[in-house]
Amino acid sequence: MVKHRISPEDLWRVCRVGQPEPLPNGGAVVVPVTTFDVEENKGTSRLYRVTDQGVASPLTRPDCDSTAPSIDRSGNRVAFVRKQGSEEPAQLFVMSLDGGEAEQVGDFPLGAAGPKWLPDGSGLLVWSPLYRDHLDLESTAAARQSRKDSKVKAKVTEDRLYRYWDRWFTEGEVYHLFRVDPSTGDATDLTPTWTRLIDFDEIADSYDIAPDGSEIAFHATLVDPPFAEIRFGVYTLPIEGGEPVPIDPSGPPVQERPRYSPDGASLVYGVRYDWPDFYADRTRLVRCDRASKGQSALTEDWDRSPTGWEFEEDGSLAFVAEDDARRPLFRLEPGASDPVSIGRPGWLHGPRPVPDGRIWCRFESISRPAEVALIDSHGSLGVISGFNDALLAELDLGNVEDARFVGADGDEVQMWLVYPPGFDPERTWPLVHNIHGGPHGVTGDMWHPRWNSHVMAAGGYVVAAVNFHGSSSWGNEFARCIQGAWGDKPAVDIHAGTDHLLERGFIDANRMAIAGGSYGGYLVAWLIGDSDRFAAAICHAGVTNLLGQYASDLTHGRSGSLGGEPWDDLDAIRRWSPTDHTAGMNTPTLVIHGEKDYRVVVTQGLELYGILKAKGVDARLVYYPDEGHWITKPQNSLHWHREFLGWLDRYLQPDAVNTDAG
Repeated sequence: MVKHRISPEDLWRVCRVGQPEPLPNGGAVVVPVTTFDVEENKGTSRLYRVTDQGVASPLTRPDCDSTAPSIDRSGNRVAFVRKQGSEEPAQLFVMSLDGGEAEQVGDFPLGAAGPKWLPDGSGLLVWSPLYRDHLDLESTAAARQSRKDSKVKAKVTEDRLYRYWDRWFTEGEVYHLFRVDPSTGDATDLTPTWTRLIDFDEIADSYDIAPDGSEIAFHATLVDPPFAEIRFGVYTLPIEGGEPVPIDPSGPPVQERPRYSPDGASLVYGVRYDWPDFYADRTRLVRCDRASKGQSALTEDWDRSPTGWEFEEDGSLAFVAEDDARRPLFRLEPGASDPVSIGRPGWLHGPRPVPDGRIWCRFESISRPAEVALIDSHGSLGVISGFNDALLAELDLGNVEDARFVGADGDEVQMWLVYPPGFDPERTWPLVHNIHGGPHGVTGDMWHPRWNSHVMAAGGYVVAAVNFHGSSSWGNEFARCIQGAWGDKPAVDIHAGTDHLLERGFIDANRMAIAGGSYGGYLVAWLIGDSDRFAAAICHAGVTNLLGQYASDLTHGRSGSLGGEPWDDLDAIRRWSPTDHTAGMNTPTLVIHGEKDYRVVVTQGLELYGILKAKGVDARLVYYPDEGHWITKPQNSLHWHREFLGWLDRYLQPDAVNTDAG
């Protein structure tokens, strides 16, 4: 087989493997796998059964979206949510794992999410939104129809938090927890008076059921509108329903993801202390004794952040945590103070321990999309599924290097280098910096479906992904040190990484570019005002005016990130605001933004573009009226890649013929 360089089209041929959920005996999992039809401009998720021998069998129909599987204790039934058509909300379905048709259970006017079986298999729990002023299914259904029919689409609020990423909260939706009888479809609201917000992102991960089925624990906001502050607490609720009770209402401002111990005697959950002033504050695990209500810290002295913790049968906790731009698996044994790394590096998701001592999870790397994986009792990880094996066999991917250099304050800084196929160190190559967002994120050893360094490198570029000061996975202080000075140490690190590569002799100093999204876009905007060394720049969804970010969906904690509040210290904010430092902006810049981006509002991109054009700087605007912070529609993504790669070709390969960015 003749291999080819990866293209943007290949990214949409990748099967996106979701969270595997094991059967009780541990011999197989049910996993959602999403494939895309570019012509139809959509993706469809289908459930598969994957055995520990790697045999994959489809369970659900290919023409409906099926996600969020939950298997009952008998291992005979799977519950999931299915979306049929683009206009109707997802509903709860149940089917036999032995085959047959799935049957809808209940009817939820605003949809269903996060199903879980009760331990005895007698019923299901599922979350479904209701309108705050219509707190039952029937009146919510009537209100939904009335709102659809209304010619007035105005959104009105007095809340500080009124939208999130790409959706509005002004409809007044609040999730309620329902107990559903799988044989009749009857749904009983366990939280009939509830009006607070549950988790904003992953509601299925926000709750757990006690082993004996007597109680439910979940996390939700501790505050009501108008959300002058945002605090999350862990609540418990009897299985019969009623008023949820917070465990520690005056405790840390973030308490999340409760999990019951196997014996049911305690709950373990995560806490963060400095939210929202430092949103990336490390997560500590806390144990709460259910009888005494006493609490004890489990990972207070560990300078990493556990994610996705689950109990093993012996009471150990298995979880993943970022460390040195990887995310390996860790185990914390009962009574131990230090977690121990198990399995191999890479990027792991969602550990699911099973009774025989093995742990199911997802595994991926920079050069491999996520697949179902299994870690045996000795810590050896094996990739089980092969949904993307045929595609990978066709691709000629360049080599990847983990490089280190001296950055700001004399600290060691890590960066990934992705080389083009056929790289020859004896000649010089153009350089593209792929700058991650956050700022407290990381370019990890993981496959990226959008900002994929291999796709960039396939154009003949050396791609550098610098994990600058402020990045996660090197401890709390490394992340915290850029608070109030976003443009300082990260910019020093980008320049230092560039110098390091120039010293190695294979980079052409006249053909270098910077590209980034979100905070990465901020750093691009800051650097083009700070330096003329780059031949081209790409700013996607970039923060360009720090004061203008008070139009963002989350204004809480801005003073910590930006250096002050505008009514207290406007100069501190302007010190690091790119559009307050425009005199040096001369770099040709591609500006990309989506109208529905409520985290970095669209005026941020329009302002930068307007300034550049007014100055006479080469600039190009790409605006997506139907996209938010991320470009998620397949055809928009292919257009985005044509613009992105075309801009690089125009300035880094001046002899190349290019009509897309011409």
